[in-house]
Order: sequence, then C-alpha cells, then structure tokens
Amino acid sequence: QVQLVESGGGLVQPGGSLRLSCAASVSIFSFNAMGWYRQAPGKERELVAFITSGGSTNYAESVKGRFTISRSNAKDTVYLQMNSLKFEDTAVYYCKADKLLSDRTMQNYWGQGTQVTVSS
Repeated sequence: QVQLVESGGGLVQPGGSLRLSCAASVSIFSFNAMGWYRQAPGKERELVAFITSGGSTNYAESVKGRFTISRSNAKDTVYLQMNSLKFEDTAVYYCKADKLLSDRTMQNYWGQGTQVTVSS
C-alpha cells in the first residue's frame, strides 16, 4: 500500500517562504516521477512542479524562479521549497507519484493535501 503524506503547509505573509514535504511509504526509486499539484477554491487542480527519477525537473510558469522541487532518496521524501510567496499561491497542495506498471499503464498515487495560505 503506497501512502504519500504531505506536511509543511501553513499561513505565511506575502514574500515569505515555506517548505513542503511529501514522505512516501515506499522507496521513491519505485516511481518514475513525483510532483506537486495545487488546487485553489473554485479552480481546477494544476501542476506546480515535478521531478523524474533521473532528477529532471519542470515547473509551471507561474512559479519558475520562486519554487524548487527536490528529492531525498535516503528519506523517500520529495520537497517543494516555496519562496517569494504571493496571494495567488494560496491553495491546497497535493503530492503525486507516478509508477509505470509492467503492463505499461501508469499508476498514480496522491497524498491528502496540505493547505498553504498566503495572507497579510
């Protein structure tokens, strides 16, 4: 049973920083990619950033230069360092892991989400 547990969310002022963590119950080597998504009230869930098993990263345009995704294989954890936070970054942030199965289908796993609120 794969579990992803996010932590690190909270209330922060504009311009502040937060670091989100996503701890997996299995080795993250088993995933082809892991990423962070977010969903603001009344909006669709959107990709924020992802990192592949090879270490390649990709970011949404809205967070480039402000957010950094990284991984610790030793801790089976993926991080999202968020700097220069803006009001529009307020959302529930979800961790996602993708695993390519032997039948070539992709299995997706989601965490329960962590709230990030940017407010003065």
